[in-house]
Amino acid sequence: MNRFAWLGLALLLAVLVPALLGGGELLPRLRSFDPGLMLQLLGMILLCWVINAARLRLLLGQQGARLGRVRSLGVVMATEFAICTTPGGSGGPLALMALLGRERIPASRSGAVFAMDQLNDLLFFFCAMLAIAAYALFHRLGHSQQSMLLGSALMLCAALAGVLALLRYRRGVIKTCGRLLRRLGVAAPQRRRWARKLLRFVHALADTWRLPKRTLALVFSLTCAHWCLRYSVLYLVLQGLGANIAWVPSFLVQMLALSAGQFSLLPGGAGAAELTSATLLAPLVGSSTAAAAILIWRAVTYYFYLLAGGPVFLCLLARPLLARWRRQAG
Repeated sequence: MNRFAWLGLALLLAVLVPALLGGGELLPRLRSFDPGLMLQLLGMILLCWVINAARLRLLLGQQGARLGRVRSLGVVMATEFAICTTPGGSGGPLALMALLGRERIPASRSGAVFAMDQLNDLLFFFCAMLAIAAYALFHRLGHSQQSMLLGSALMLCAALAGVLALLRYRRGVIKTCGRLLRRLGVAAPQRRRWARKLLRFVHALADTWRLPKRTLALVFSLTCAHWCLRYSVLYLVLQGLGANIAWVPSFLVQMLALSAGQFSLLPGGAGAAELTSATLLAPLVGSSTAAAAILIWRAVTYYFYLLAGGPVFLCLLARPLLARWRRQAG
């Protein structure tokens, strides 16, 4: 119950921020938004799910072919729902492992696929930052846009440094974790069991790295297509509201806002993402336009994930678990 109350509070904050920012001008701006464009934006999200399902099958290799297109799409939608309803998206990898486990795919393999997927995302944002930096050399950016670019670059460099440090000193990290567990009083058999799981994950990740280069290049291409579509939503929303803003600042606003949402540990970053985007966007397009844009943007990239992914999650994961508990109780 506490989890649902926490999610409800986050959703309330998410709606409250643009409502307070837009005031009485919010509803007229929302009514003026083209319904045809709204359908186009929702279609873009559906295409993003299809792309992510293709990425999942490619990273699973031969097991992905056995998973099938429709099933992989359902797995992606249910996993995105879990990410949107848990603090910091922590439920995403757990949901993916549970869903793929029902297809007899080991947890080590599904965990490695999730990690590889996240590394592809990180690589895309690194390349995007390089492209935006090159763009800034030939185009004049405002002070706020320069600040957003610098903040995004620092955040991304910190994330890359953390990943590289883990890869470089992975043995030392494993040993340190083992000593920490011993000091916490964890029994030796349980420590060895966790160590075996970690080693299986490392081996599965290495197997994923050894996929054909053509497959890995295709996965990265699909990653670029997914994020370009996803991060074009706010730009198209602003264009639909009559705001004259370039794609680059809209990209930076989304990147910083969603990162703030992750660090807030609120489900789906609700509340924190809206507050950050309002702070960054209002000086560029005005309060009423920013409020309407944020509400529509989050409706497409967050609320739609909940509405569409929730039934799929219940069908694929929650319903079978409830059926198992009933059999055990009976």
